[in-house]
Amino acid sequence: MPFMGRSISGKAAPLAKLAIDLGLWLIAAPLAAFARVDVDWVEFAQGLLIYICLSVLVKIPALLAFKMHRQRWHTVNVRDLAALLQAVGLGTGVLFIVALTAQSTLGVPRSVPLIEGIISVLLLGGARLAVRLISEQAASEVSRESRKRVLVIGAGDTGAMITREMLRHPESGLQPVGFLDDDPGMRRESVLGLPVFGAVDSLPEIVQSTRADQILIAMPSASGEAIRKVALLADQARVTYRIIPAFHELLSGKASLSHIREVGIEDLLRRDPIQLNMGEIASYLKDQVVLVTGAGGSIGSEIARQVARFGPGRLILLDQYETGLYYLEREMEITFPAINRASVIATIQRREKLDQVFTAYQPQVVFHAAAHKHVPLMENNPEEAVLNNIGGTDNLLNSALAHQVKRFVNISTDKAVRPASVMGASKRVAEHLVQAAALRAQPGQIFVSVRFGNVLGSQGSVIPVFKEQIRRGGPITVTHPEMIRYFMTVPEAAQLVLQAGGLGQSGVVYILDMGDPVRILDLAHDLIRLSGLAPDIDIPIVYTGIRPGEKLFEELMTDQEGISSSKYEAILMAPQDGVAQAGLTSRLEQLYAAAAAQDRAKIIRLLRQLVPSYQPDNSAGLPIL
Repeated sequence: MPFMGRSISGKAAPLAKLAIDLGLWLIAAPLAAFARVDVDWVEFAQGLLIYICLSVLVKIPALLAFKMHRQRWHTVNVRDLAALLQAVGLGTGVLFIVALTAQSTLGVPRSVPLIEGIISVLLLGGARLAVRLISEQAASEVSRESRKRVLVIGAGDTGAMITREMLRHPESGLQPVGFLDDDPGMRRESVLGLPVFGAVDSLPEIVQSTRADQILIAMPSASGEAIRKVALLADQARVTYRIIPAFHELLSGKASLSHIREVGIEDLLRRDPIQLNMGEIASYLKDQVVLVTGAGGSIGSEIARQVARFGPGRLILLDQYETGLYYLEREMEITFPAINRASVIATIQRREKLDQVFTAYQPQVVFHAAAHKHVPLMENNPEEAVLNNIGGTDNLLNSALAHQVKRFVNISTDKAVRPASVMGASKRVAEHLVQAAALRAQPGQIFVSVRFGNVLGSQGSVIPVFKEQIRRGGPITVTHPEMIRYFMTVPEAAQLVLQAGGLGQSGVVYILDMGDPVRILDLAHDLIRLSGLAPDIDIPIVYTGIRPGEKLFEELMTDQEGISSSKYEAILMAPQDGVAQAGLTSRLEQLYAAAAAQDRAKIIRLLRQLVPSYQPDNSAGLPIL
């Protein structure tokens, strides 16, 4: 048998709800008369009966006019009650006039319609509220035993918001039991009727005393260190934990049950939120034709998503990786259907194809994210690094200069600093080419590079590799226990690239503040623990040795670059380092010829001439000359 509240509001015909409302309103009349203790009931009964019959002609239209029969009683809200007040108020006003003008005939006191109106609001509104309370209580009782008891970490606005959602939606299967918060002012306070038990350090004891099944971290602005602390305490208490994402992921700034997710490695590395100047970014992207090369890759696709949010006039997605481009195109159709876009399958190594693309679409802003990036592969195939990372960038810059592109942003890497690999050296030469293009550019044209470290979760990066190794039961392979890298999330990197692209100093290498470096071994331990397993017990860790071209520690800048700050804390800049124009063209031609001939010895020699700080690793069989 369906619950009465849901039956009345959802399944019964609107006529049934109209009949109930009318019946309650009609009952209010004799109750109002009874409230008049001075009434002579023998003389008053006939007039009251006539009044009640006449009132039907007023009350039914008033109820219909304000759609009382369409309200869902088990979800009644303030707006519904306001409509009820209007309906009863209208009926009361008309009946007051009737009682006033027909007082000599009916003998109904003028106060009866007024008292009746008050009683009617109490009866009709009370019926609705009772149905809602009974409905919520019934739903709560049905699911209470199967609901997970949740201890919320963070008693601030987000914690209160998500707790309110859990209380409103018992069908979610979550039952909040209280809060933990490090703010001393919150101790022994009550939020939504639930206690703040104490500081986060007391988590294991509180989990035991409250019989909590799950921890919910509701601190969107918390640091990675704070998230890590909660995760470790939850592991000690043998309780699962989930998280409300950081504010930059929430977009609206409002948390809901749909935002709750598992804690990820990006949460443990979380840094202070980036403050972007949206107006500055929009000023050079809105209504412009924007070309993104390498659009099918992790960085290129995220740049494309971020650009789309600023309303470009047209978005050109270029990549030779057709599968990645295909999936990005499908995603764009759903998330940004109004954006005028085109997808181009092409390699940047073909200058004639690039000229065709620039002629056809006339891009005004270019984000260059097309590159071979895997260090060991490029050690074994140095000619491909030259032809793509250097030759492709050269082609793209020449096309950009010829077609009067306003802004050109080259995506570089920390591996370009004192490179030990062919890939790093090729990216350093690409930075030189961008600086050389800046010297040849017309006034108003801006050519810059943006340099940053590893990106969490990008294709082929260490995180997906570790996750796959854990899924297969291990072992996790780490090259060296002291291997250290800088890390940044994909959205964070893309946002800073867009911000740096809006800065107006041409020829500069912008360097993103990557925060503190992280040991790869620590990442491995964190990922194992996040999977509910124990490092070196459930999942062994094996050290495989440093691979060709790798360094233990990557740098984002050198002491000689003269780094200075930009107007944004997260973006530093290295000025032009005096790219030698004399002989650059001839050396590049020799380098391309050596790559075409697969003369690896000559490739290394020429790269060392172009990048004097390049110290090649000969473990891959490459000559050191």
